[in-house]
Amino acid sequence: MWQIKRMTELTPDEFYAVMKLRVDTFVVEQKRIYPEVDANDRQAYHIFTQDDTGAVLAYARAFTEADGTVTFGRVVVAKDHRGQELGAQLLDQILSCCQAHWPNQPIVIEAQQQVVGFYQRRGFKAEGAPFLFNSTPHVRMRRAA
Repeated sequence: MWQIKRMTELTPDEFYAVMKLRVDTFVVEQKRIYPEVDANDRQAYHIFTQDDTGAVLAYARAFTEADGTVTFGRVVVAKDHRGQELGAQLLDQILSCCQAHWPNQPIVIEAQQQVVGFYQRRGFKAEGAPFLFNSTPHVRMRRAA
């Protein structure tokens, strides 16, 4: 079952499971050293699904930037659950969350370069040249309202 919660609504076990998946993927698996937890966590909507043990299988967070831009990030599917359409389901949940909280607003993201095609299939268009963010090539993308 998919859940959408603010940080203050997450249980300690849910918060731990979210952070474990994010660190396991973005820091350990991708071999990047950077501050995984940031101020956006406090204001974001946390979108996730868990298995019956409480492990988070897929996760993302959606929020607005300081300038009001709607965005989302930290999109991740647990390594042993990839290839099972959880990413597509997660993106559906993200887009529904954005529409519910910021109706008819464009969405701007910074996608890791290797998943640009995934977002393009869902209406996102690349803007500009790839750039490095936390030592990983990213592409700025936009989806019209």
